[in-house]
Amino acid sequence: MNAATPHSLLPEPVELSERDGLYLRRAIALADVARSRGNRPFGAIAVLPDGTVLDEAWNANAETGDCTAHAETSLVRKLSPRFGREVLAQATLYSSGEPCVMCAGAIFWSAIGRVVYGIDAVRLRVFRGERADQVDAELSCRDVFAASPLPIECVGPALVEEASASHRGAWKA
Repeated sequence: MNAATPHSLLPEPVELSERDGLYLRRAIALADVARSRGNRPFGAIAVLPDGTVLDEAWNANAETGDCTAHAETSLVRKLSPRFGREVLAQATLYSSGEPCVMCAGAIFWSAIGRVVYGIDAVRLRVFRGERADQVDAELSCRDVFAASPLPIECVGPALVEEASASHRGAWKA
């Protein structure tokens, strides 16, 4: 948090079930994998209600040179050819950070029915700083999901301190 982000504007963290905490922690671990490979620290995993892990992904922007290789969008790209929308509608996507506008759109198009995320976009902006090459569209994933005719449950921010750890020192000054 900095002077431009008053504490009163920060979204309140939510408590998670043991199950949601387990999978969100896996997404956070994937963010650490991304960072160790020279990418921005974001990870995502998709899980069915019975605990079946459909797949996982991490941000691969630096590795691939693809500006759209965000963890959530990469995960949707892996899932969509293999699972129908009726299966994905039952899935929960766990993301180490709040999905950006692009990723929220991909989640909408895939029909994934539930999202649980760690650090929120407001707190992420503090890590990113004020550089032009690190800005994002200041639109919450909740705003994108609210425009959907399909129900998309959104839970977060959660495990904020754990999710924040991946970002400490990872962004350019």
